[in-house]
Amino acid sequence: MKKELLEIVRGSGNIYRDFDVPDADVRQLKAILAAEIIKTLDKKGLSVRKAQSLTGIDAGDFSRVRNADFRRISIERLMAMINGLGSRVEVAVRLRRAETRHVAAMA
Repeated sequence: MKKELLEIVRGSGNIYRDFDVPDADVRQLKAILAAEIIKTLDKKGLSVRKAQSLTGIDAGDFSRVRNADFRRISIERLMAMINGLGSRVEVAVRLRRAETRHVAAMA
């Protein structure tokens, strides 16, 4: 067996940003909110139908969250789902300078 040296790289904490995915910060926020929704559903033993009856939000939206399909769900919708399940969302914003990837040529 040939031994290869592996390079260890520390991630940014946002897997989407690490892989240069467009809208990385939005996707990360949606994933965090979805994880909280799933945690609440599991802790309370709620099916998607029961969650629908409690919140008035379509069971299909809860199913999409469970399947990590966020393409048709907005951040506002995810927050409404959390609120409907009896929790509140607290958001802290921390701004950092973006890394410069391309340097514009000066004319």
